[in-house]
Amino acid sequence: MAEERKATGGISGDDNVVALLMRQHGEIRNLFDEVEAAEGDARRDAFHRLTRMLAVHETAEEEVVHPYARRAVDGGEGVVEDRLAEEKKAKEVLKEMEDMDPADPEFMPRLEALRHDVESHARAEERYEFAQIERDTEPERLRAMARALKAAEATAPTRPHPGTETAAENLAVGPMAAVADRARDAVRKAMGKS
Repeated sequence: MAEERKATGGISGDDNVVALLMRQHGEIRNLFDEVEAAEGDARRDAFHRLTRMLAVHETAEEEVVHPYARRAVDGGEGVVEDRLAEEKKAKEVLKEMEDMDPADPEFMPRLEALRHDVESHARAEERYEFAQIERDTEPERLRAMARALKAAEATAPTRPHPGTETAAENLAVGPMAAVADRARDAVRKAMGKS
């Protein structure tokens, strides 16, 4: 903890964009655990929460973190392009699985493959983006990025939209997709589904 404070000028937790993203990576791992442990409707509900978390998280990264990393990280252009390709693949799989019955014999193998890919992606972000951002970015910028990330999450789509992996694409398509996704979420909740 002292090292974290030293490296970030005394900021940590949700006031530091890197700490916020790392916490979210932990939440995503926990949601995968929850989906794997559940059965029936509980598994479907947990999977919808996982899908929502991934969609919101990735959109915010694409709008806030990746554009900064392109400029601030050594080899940033290539690092970000690799992460965007991984994010697109995950969105495609999530989209395919979105209405899949968790009792389908193919559901769990696909979930396990998705988990492997998502966790590999998170480790790459942590190693090639987050570590350099935290080390080389002034504390006030880390705080500002955390605020921007939270704002992006508040208006992000809650479903995967493959093909919208850049900030410009998210800003062009995201608001309309977010409204449609949130309306769909409300209908699903009103019908007793998560």
